[in-house]
Amino acid sequence: MIRLSLADIAGAVDGRLHRAEGPEIVTAGVEFDSREIEPGGLFVAVPGERVDGHDFAAQAAANGAVGVLAAREVDAPAVVVPPVPAADRSGALALAGDTDGSGAAVLAALAKLARHVVDRLPQLTVVGVTGSSGKTSTKDLIAQLLVPMGPTVAPPGSFNNELGHPWTVLRADESTRHLVLELSARGVGHIANLCEVAPPRIGVVLNVGHAHLGEFGSQETVAQAKGELVEALPADGVAVLNADDPLVAAMSERTRARVVLVGEHPDARVRAEDIEVDGRARPKFTLVTAHGKAPVTLPLFGEHQVANALAAAAVALELGATVEEVAERLGSVRRVSARRMEVSETADGVTVVNDAYNANPESVRAALKTLAAMTRGRPSRAWAVLGPMNELGDASADAHDEIGRLAVRLNIDRLVVVGEQARVMHQAASLEGSWGEESVLVPDVDAAVALLRAELRPGDVVLAKASNSAGLWRVADALLGAGGGAA
Repeated sequence: MIRLSLADIAGAVDGRLHRAEGPEIVTAGVEFDSREIEPGGLFVAVPGERVDGHDFAAQAAANGAVGVLAAREVDAPAVVVPPVPAADRSGALALAGDTDGSGAAVLAALAKLARHVVDRLPQLTVVGVTGSSGKTSTKDLIAQLLVPMGPTVAPPGSFNNELGHPWTVLRADESTRHLVLELSARGVGHIANLCEVAPPRIGVVLNVGHAHLGEFGSQETVAQAKGELVEALPADGVAVLNADDPLVAAMSERTRARVVLVGEHPDARVRAEDIEVDGRARPKFTLVTAHGKAPVTLPLFGEHQVANALAAAAVALELGATVEEVAERLGSVRRVSARRMEVSETADGVTVVNDAYNANPESVRAALKTLAAMTRGRPSRAWAVLGPMNELGDASADAHDEIGRLAVRLNIDRLVVVGEQARVMHQAASLEGSWGEESVLVPDVDAAVALLRAELRPGDVVLAKASNSAGLWRVADALLGAGGGAA
């Protein structure tokens, strides 16, 4: 973060000083975990379901925090922020465990502080990425393509909400040239609020799918929310839109910015042609642009990564990279965020694909197609260990039914469905293929692990995929052992 005094911070967030004079300078990062505080840092006291950050203010100060951003007076130097009216505590500022509104107050203040920092960094190019699936992977790709062009800040994993978003913004300082942000939404207006925190100049919309459909109600409402990113772009900005998704391509009518279409569609300005995948499901394609073309071989798993790579390529090209530079950098990217197409091998030769960070119908389809490609034409067996896809509302039964049937159509050898919430997958697979033991429903992760350990053989490939709350990453961890496996 840029150097700021506690008085500067108080002014930026409309707060007041407590047990502080004001000249004290914050020289290190902003943290909401008191254990992560470095000397010179600022501690953000966020209340949670189990603990309240305000109770750790003194510990944060003992660990070197210059001050605390707090909603009430604490036993440490602090900037105490004003309350948020009760009517404004729902929606984007809703926080589990926030019984008295202190969480909403701290989040609102953190957003103001982040905006204050962005406004003092005129050299900064803010890139925003949203979509129903692929946000984190694409954010990671964009950051890797931009690093050779200047200091770049991007969030770890999926820090994409009202806490992680400003936290990431505050990692930027005077040396930062690119700030790559992932924007999520649980309702209409959430992305617009995040764009107020760090106004983007480049906005990337990947797709409009079924993720969180239970909260949004329809894909059209999802599109309304995702399109808030392109509406926030300035007239001299750039909207990178997926030409292969009609709901995304239609967002070109909602922005003042220049539109760059990406995809396989003939109208795409940044396009992929001649797509192939190798025996490990790693894609290669020809990157086609108005300024030339170049071959790309991605060291990532799954044909769906091509769309993510095109979006990242478009951003890098807009910021000055050549087609050849983009192709070369795409050839050396790596998976950054955990539990997303994380491919490892056990000591006895079983390949484990840990894609269990989260799941929606689109991402599960992509993962199953990747699994099928990894075993096609080989004696190895494909095992899909799948759990529930949450937050699908009225579409849940049909979505789980479709996935179960798709597993059969892709010739997946064994389907292990984990948990009663996902029973429809097992039933659909059994009906589609008249399967017997090829599909099995198990009650929990432990049962899935026991089955796999009893039946796996060297050369088999196992995919673990479900919504994060199902914890199917524990299947991958159990198979790989405490020490993990070879990548």
